[in-house]
Amino acid sequence: MKKNINVLLLLIVIGMSNMAFNVITTWKVKEDDYSVKISGKKIEGTFTGLKASLNFDPAHLESSNLTATIDAGSLSTGNFLKTNHALSEEAMDAKKYPIIKFQSEAISRKGNAYEASGKLTLKGVTKEITITFTFIGNNAEGAFKGDFKFNPHDYNINRHGTPEEILVTLNIPVTR
Repeated sequence: MKKNINVLLLLIVIGMSNMAFNVITTWKVKEDDYSVKISGKKIEGTFTGLKASLNFDPAHLESSNLTATIDAGSLSTGNFLKTNHALSEEAMDAKKYPIIKFQSEAISRKGNAYEASGKLTLKGVTKEITITFTFIGNNAEGAFKGDFKFNPHDYNINRHGTPEEILVTLNIPVTR
């Protein structure tokens, strides 16, 4: 009986030490330093209000995950009329749908970069997308940089003049 308990305790200690070595690094966004930019045929702008849970370790991609939300109403194009049009009901309808969200489902390596496959929710519509990004960092800080494209019509953004494709460019400095 005593041998069984000792073996059980040894297995628990080994299991816990393995879990300790596989802890994923949680990164925090540097609040005043990030940029989330959009560009399309007739629109360019930036968002603020980013909140993110970035659990990422290049050595353990299978356990890594990225979740981010952004305040839809924070879009600024630098032009009052264009901003109001982009936030209107026919476009993003930021009053009714105040949050844009991305949730990764899988992260993989692609050459010198990574791909986060997941779901983008915008204006109440959720679609699969892939964000290609790089991560450069050390034990204390780093930066996620990437981009992705989407068709705004797929998200019921149908205001006259809406481009067929929007490019989202991300530059997100982080700390531990």
